[in-house]
Amino acid sequence: MAEPTPRRNDPRLRPAPLLFEPAEAASDPEHFFDLESIDDPQALLARATELAQAFRAAADRAVEYQAIAAAQLADPRRLDRLTPAAIGDQAEWTEDYAKKMVEFGQDLMRGGDASGPENLG
Repeated sequence: MAEPTPRRNDPRLRPAPLLFEPAEAASDPEHFFDLESIDDPQALLARATELAQAFRAAADRAVEYQAIAAAQLADPRRLDRLTPAAIGDQAEWTEDYAKKMVEFGQDLMRGGDASGPENLG
């Protein structure tokens, strides 16, 4: 079961830092944040867990920014506003999901207690 998107006013998790890998390491399909070099299973589990939490937190935060951008693009005060269908096409979402993301973004911009687009309905 997926974890819910954090609420805007919830304290942010402080996951392990995501360090960018050198280009030569990133091009190696066997290389992933140096996990392959950790021999101790306890250390491997700990570091892999830190990375998974960091990626989840980053993904949740990125979804919030997507929602805010969608709400801004759909703002009826904009002369160049986009329809939910156009926003969906641009973000590779269905029109219904784009509508939910617009609503989620509007709630975030109002400073509301938003729980994420998956819980809007």
